[in-house]
Amino acid sequence: MSEALRSTVAGLEFANPVLLASGTAGYGRELSGVIELEQIGGLVTKAVSPEPRHGNAAPRVWDFDGGMINAVGLANPGLKEVRAEALPWIAAHMRRSRVLVNVVGHTIEDYSEVVAGLDASPGFHGFELNVSCPNTRKGGLEFGADAESLGALVSRARAATAKPLFVKLSPTLPDVVGTARVAIENGATGVTLFNTMPGLVVDTESRRPVLGFGSGGVSGPALLPVAALAVRRVTQALPGVPVIGTGGVSTADHVLQLVLAGASLVALGTASMADPRAAERIVRDLGRWCEVHGVSRLADLRGTLEWPA
Repeated sequence: MSEALRSTVAGLEFANPVLLASGTAGYGRELSGVIELEQIGGLVTKAVSPEPRHGNAAPRVWDFDGGMINAVGLANPGLKEVRAEALPWIAAHMRRSRVLVNVVGHTIEDYSEVVAGLDASPGFHGFELNVSCPNTRKGGLEFGADAESLGALVSRARAATAKPLFVKLSPTLPDVVGTARVAIENGATGVTLFNTMPGLVVDTESRRPVLGFGSGGVSGPALLPVAALAVRRVTQALPGVPVIGTGGVSTADHVLQLVLAGASLVALGTASMADPRAAERIVRDLGRWCEVHGVSRLADLRGTLEWPA
């Protein structure tokens, strides 16, 4: 593995900046026979909520010309089973790769309950808080869209752990920099940019949505420029804050774009669902790129994008 790809982010040592995004790798075990998990920087687990969630009605995932739309509904086995089954497997099989646990909830207390309930467990290194979930106490307004709720959510989660906390934001936020600042000021270590984009795909024959839930989250190639601009804006406004860039990443060049824009780590979503070994390929290609271009440390390129005058 290329030494040029190693870096320290949020106090954690990463063999390379390539992660698998939440929802695309389960809890690691699901891909263990397909991809060599120790060859990538790490993964963000499937969501964890206090109680099990069965998710939305099928179909939950649909390909279309511009990418993919999904409405899985954050289905997961719940806090107790993840603590008893998933994390022990991760601890035994993922010694080099870094693992973040994705956390979801309906209320602020749901998030802190999961964080506190998992904090002492071995096998993972930090949390990613998905604040695109609807806050049931504020009429369904997502946590990330309300500064007061977001601040309370992050501060409660921070009180429950000393581990790194990344806050995953939505691409529909009117002020992503301001929202990221609220998260950092209330205890977040860094942010993940972005979650999926809300959308709708229609089956014109049946005159119905293709997804059982109706609308869903859009992902795929077109989101790369959206993520790159957000990464640039946040890292320029909040220097030193670690950012995980995600959206439309499928090649080493895409990773490089987000790193140049300022990302510390880059996560694959749709690409790794289409090709589970895409992350391994990208790691190899990044190593070769560093050799060809005489780059001894990829992390030194973070945020070195030359902006037009």
